[in-house]
Amino acid sequence: MDEKNEIMIVDEQSLKDKIYTIRGIQVMIDRDLAEIYGYTTKSFNQQVKNNIEKFPDDFRFQLTREEYDDLRSKNLTSSWGGARYLPYAFSEQGLYMLMSILRGELATKQSITLIRLFKEMKDYIITNQQLMITQKDYMALAARVDENTTDIKEIKENMVTKADLSDFMKLFDAGIDHEEVLILDGQPFKADVAYQKIYRSAKKSIIIVDDYISVKTLQHLVHAKAGVDLTIISDNRNRILKLAEYNDFITEYPKKTVTFLQSQKRAHDRYIVLDNGTTNMKVYHCGASSKDAGKRITTITRLMEIDDYKRTVKELLANPPLTLR
Repeated sequence: MDEKNEIMIVDEQSLKDKIYTIRGIQVMIDRDLAEIYGYTTKSFNQQVKNNIEKFPDDFRFQLTREEYDDLRSKNLTSSWGGARYLPYAFSEQGLYMLMSILRGELATKQSITLIRLFKEMKDYIITNQQLMITQKDYMALAARVDENTTDIKEIKENMVTKADLSDFMKLFDAGIDHEEVLILDGQPFKADVAYQKIYRSAKKSIIIVDDYISVKTLQHLVHAKAGVDLTIISDNRNRILKLAEYNDFITEYPKKTVTFLQSQKRAHDRYIVLDNGTTNMKVYHCGASSKDAGKRITTITRLMEIDDYKRTVKELLANPPLTLR
């Protein structure tokens, strides 16, 4: 590694000054991160390229010329000088992944500082949500926290020097209560992670059959792969999910449009159907509604004999649309 002799001391204000909003999300730029971690920008990006499979487009993307010029003009980042290449931006998930590839005492120290600051910022926002953020902002924040839980789990499994980062990992283990555990096919998971694991495995479609749905039901669907058709079959009892909440969801995630159909009181239990009509079709029986994920210990079980369910799912898909209000 080609590290600089001097490093940037990370504090809350200096971190905030280096967080920019691009394409509607908060990001940090490669040259700022290189400075924080004590690298040259070139060697920093080389570390990322050596592990490029860990950085999909939503973790790291290259700015366009227009985005770069706009960023410089709005944030007065003249200290960047004349760049010979367009910089890369790292989302919050990308920052967490960086912590798994940048090793050594310096990287560990800076990672711990960064993550503590992010946690303080999140805690402050959540504590003051009624004064500071809208339902749309809170929903988006909750979805990102769900994503981060999964990302951190992956980092913990692949971290080379776990002992060096034990305090860092404790930050993410804190606050996970026993009531948040959900049993999926005999294995315990944090409740939201279990739904993410199921939805991420779908290749063509996801069908949720559940009469009680809420914003949390939508939050889990954020983790479905791009291009997967999303359908919720529900009578939306007690009208827990509001039209305004769904509209906020679509504004935040325009590629996650959901088709709503009535269940017409045909389903007592809750089900998740993946890739309906394909040879890879899967059906899960859920002991509780996804809106209650984390409130009580419950179980999701994959059903292996699904021939009898295929006809029922086909009939449910012919039901009239559900109108949210």
